[in-house]
Amino acid sequence: MRSPCSCVLPVTWASSSASSAMRRPPGPTLAQAGEARTWHKSQGAARPLSPFGANWAISRALSTATDKVLGRMRILSILTAAVLALTVSMASGQTLPNHADPQARDIVPNLSAVPAIRFLTTADFPPFNYRDKNGQLVGFNIDLARGICAELNVACTIQSWPWDQAAKALADNQGDALIAGLALTPETGEEFDFSSIYLMLPGRFVTPRAAATNFEPATLAGKSVAVRKGSAHEEFVKRYLPTATPAEFDSETLALEAVREGKADAFFGDAMRASFWLNQNDGCCSFAGEPYFRPDLFGEGLAIAQPAGHDAVRRAIDYALVRLNRDGKLDEYYLRWFPVSFY
Repeated sequence: MRSPCSCVLPVTWASSSASSAMRRPPGPTLAQAGEARTWHKSQGAARPLSPFGANWAISRALSTATDKVLGRMRILSILTAAVLALTVSMASGQTLPNHADPQARDIVPNLSAVPAIRFLTTADFPPFNYRDKNGQLVGFNIDLARGICAELNVACTIQSWPWDQAAKALADNQGDALIAGLALTPETGEEFDFSSIYLMLPGRFVTPRAAATNFEPATLAGKSVAVRKGSAHEEFVKRYLPTATPAEFDSETLALEAVREGKADAFFGDAMRASFWLNQNDGCCSFAGEPYFRPDLFGEGLAIAQPAGHDAVRRAIDYALVRLNRDGKLDEYYLRWFPVSFY
């Protein structure tokens, strides 16, 4: 098992030229990978409400766009997931995600229909799922899959597939669930069912440490905000901070370095990627202000896919996710793999 710090090796970010309806949200690559996936932009109209002054944790399951965006995903799962991170807990000085509905009841599923769960994953998505130096599958998703099986007291297998074959393997019933960051899109919603969302990927500001105290986005009027060129985060800045000046860079790393070097007043972008950079550069900079959740811009988040109609497996996984959250296990996995919280 990789130590918490070993998942934050220096990385180089690059936007992928590939486009696919089945593409997952991006995770950080290892230094040798040389490529990172780009964010999936979800379909649907942008909400007119300003995100500033309130944490963006509004459920798209409450809008009429839900069925179009998420296809065959079950409404109950979406409602449970969509409460997301208005409620957070503090542990070891970290802000932790809480996407489970605190009012949800423990409805015990019929586990006799789920004697085992065959998880499919990939080995190219660190720190979520990848192989360590000993060739073992490790990562946040791997810990979560094993935790789900342990919570349900069922047998568990985790099999690695190439990314371009993983979804097809699930569709062909070669596994019961895919935990590899499959994006929630209209296309995938038509083919698969999904569990509750277990991790959202927000956007966040990064500033020099001195400027992070009592940070308010309005103070960036007339100042430069470093962004990755052409990203959804650049669109966010242009839409909600029209008085700020976006400073475009080819990667998140270059944009963050501009803040460190005093060439930009702030950065706005993918909070998860920024957290890995901050782990190597915490002396200069820090997160500033709140995380912003915009599914229409930054993606719906991470959920576990199942073949359509496999309700017993989906209900069992959702039940386990609620239990793992309440028992503090999700917090444990999160702190293990994300030593600098991006919430």
